[in-house]
Amino acid sequence: MSRILKYLKPFTLLLVLAIALLFAQANADLALPDFMSRIVNVGIQQSGVESPVPDAMRQVTMERLGIFLTAEEKDAVLAQYKLIDTSSPDYADYLTQYPALADSPIYVLQTTDAAARSQLEAILTKPLLVVFGIEQALQNPDQAAAMFGSGGFDLSKLPPGMDVFGALKMMPAAQRDQLLSSVDARFAALGGEKALRQGAARAVVAEYEALGVDIQKVQNSYLFKVGGQMLLIALVSAVATILVGLLGSRIAAGLARDLRRFLFEKVMRFSGAEFEHFSTASLITRATNDITQIQSVMGIMVRMVFYAPIIGIGGIIRAVDKSPSMWWTIALAVGILLTMIITVFSIALPKFRIIQSLMDKLNLVARENLSGMMVVRSFDRERHEEARFDRANRDLTNTNLFVNRLFVIMMPFMMLIMNGATMLILWVGSNQVAQAQMEVGDMMAFMQYAMQIVFAFLMLSMLFIMFPRADVSANRVADVLEMPITVLDPAQPKRFPEPFQPTIEFQDVSFRYPGADDDVLHNLTFRIEAGQTVGIMGTTGSGKSTVVNLIPRFFDVTSGSILVSGVDIREVPLKDLRDKIGYIPQRSNLFTGTIESNLRYADEDADEETLKLALEIAQAADFVQERSEGVQAEVSQGGVNFSGGQKQRLSIARALVKRAPIYIFDDSFSALDYRTDARLRQALLKQLRHSTVLIVSQRIATIKNADQILVLDEGRLIGQGTHEELMKTNDIYREIAFSQLKQEALA
Repeated sequence: MSRILKYLKPFTLLLVLAIALLFAQANADLALPDFMSRIVNVGIQQSGVESPVPDAMRQVTMERLGIFLTAEEKDAVLAQYKLIDTSSPDYADYLTQYPALADSPIYVLQTTDAAARSQLEAILTKPLLVVFGIEQALQNPDQAAAMFGSGGFDLSKLPPGMDVFGALKMMPAAQRDQLLSSVDARFAALGGEKALRQGAARAVVAEYEALGVDIQKVQNSYLFKVGGQMLLIALVSAVATILVGLLGSRIAAGLARDLRRFLFEKVMRFSGAEFEHFSTASLITRATNDITQIQSVMGIMVRMVFYAPIIGIGGIIRAVDKSPSMWWTIALAVGILLTMIITVFSIALPKFRIIQSLMDKLNLVARENLSGMMVVRSFDRERHEEARFDRANRDLTNTNLFVNRLFVIMMPFMMLIMNGATMLILWVGSNQVAQAQMEVGDMMAFMQYAMQIVFAFLMLSMLFIMFPRADVSANRVADVLEMPITVLDPAQPKRFPEPFQPTIEFQDVSFRYPGADDDVLHNLTFRIEAGQTVGIMGTTGSGKSTVVNLIPRFFDVTSGSILVSGVDIREVPLKDLRDKIGYIPQRSNLFTGTIESNLRYADEDADEETLKLALEIAQAADFVQERSEGVQAEVSQGGVNFSGGQKQRLSIARALVKRAPIYIFDDSFSALDYRTDARLRQALLKQLRHSTVLIVSQRIATIKNADQILVLDEGRLIGQGTHEELMKTNDIYREIAFSQLKQEALA
């Protein structure tokens, strides 16, 4: 996959924006369990009171708190509170807020400074708990022992009617400190600082109730405030998720678009040497299925590869902060999940490699059958080919089924792990809640963080499962994109001289195909003058087509050189070279469209007269005019709605539209009858008298009137001259000619 990451460069800005949005989304998602914990712990259990520092308290409460404060602490507290009574100018305002003010003065907190509140919290938390505990014990004496334990405070020993707080005031300071220490020890056993804060907050709730404050209103206000913040954060997360999905889709689709374009452009630049490495079926699979695999995984990677680690790491940090003693529950779930992922990964990875090769094979079999349908039918091999396709199809299906069954088994196990982790956390957490070592809201938040962590690993596991197949596909695409091109434009190109002379000269040319052990052409040396018509003759496999394929540089010579207009063709740009050549291959290729669009393939700006003349020269005007649409007649894929001879004539007409100084006919008359062949040669001789024409043919009649004929045998030039000269001097040429004389006579 790393081999194609460089093609993501145009999407760098989108990728950075997506990562930023993922951070926002992850932080929002990680914040939600904490808000839920606050709703449970503060909004429900503490009636919406967050701080153990009361915003207001009765004068009597302040006096009772003073019993357990040092002189310095008392001064610090009174410095932050203001006494409100009937003489205070803002009495009426506070009376509405605190109805108990009508009966007795109250103290109202004046500071909003965080540091001052923190100082007050440290001073007042324990005294508030002691005062609240004593007040509760006065209502239920049995609670005193539970509150103070062995702290030395026993209500039963006080004389009847005695003021408890008055007695405490007279109590020695050491005994009061012992009372505070017993409360501290009790809450330390229950949960330390958190338990102290929660107990003090409940004492504040009781004080507010004594002041006549509407606790339900306070609670609802807190719940709506925190709930509103949760909704806002959830909205941020939802918007970020949508935007990341949009950006991920644009990046993935854009990458797939660029890869297809680069792949197509690369293949279009392939020479024959490069095509030896990749079959047509494989190139089709790489351009379609493989790039689709990359697109699918890239879209998921953008959304998950950054998001999942953030959620996983952030969830672990926050979960441990909520309950350090329960970390092992998450570790156990993640360990089991990772073991399963590694097992599945090791099984699935080899299968993904096999799937892509089987896809190539299936495409190959289907393509061969479709292109060779007539051959299959003529030999009555339908059953054989059906069985052959069925084998390829079943191999691919069975491998895909194996992988899919593996995934089907995996998903229930993952859900089992998630649900098992939930049950384990509930079991362990409920015990800790019962022992006051953990708050209910914290347990619920821990459970949500655990689910987020497990889900993060779940997402990564799905990505890791999909990644190997995409990695195989990426490497297959990269193999094409990184294939070195052997036929390239020169570093310092030359230009053809003006005026251009269509001469062709082979100077000691030898050639072997890439990977071959022996040359297929050996030391060819000949010269073709401008305006000459040259025929190339030889037995099958003698190298005729190879010779003409070297001229447009479909391959480069192994040794020697080819000169066109006196310039080595390797020293001029490919475009300049091929602009000078009209090439008609052995196999006629027509493109989907119309006859006119195929003719204009050679020259988009050709006028109607040029098209008409090209059709007449190619002897194609008659069957084109027979169609009601004329040149607008439809051409099906590959020209299957035309006969072999018609396709050849249209291919010749297309080359003639180009009006090139050099024409190469690579056995382009093989599907024509002798009469049409003769008329076509006469027309070519008349119209192309200023062009150099090379004709590769198996027919003596097609080339016997050429200015010179080259005879090849096993890649060597064994004869060169006119028809008459070769009939006298070349045995192979004479043997071929005698074998065809009777056919020509009958024609």
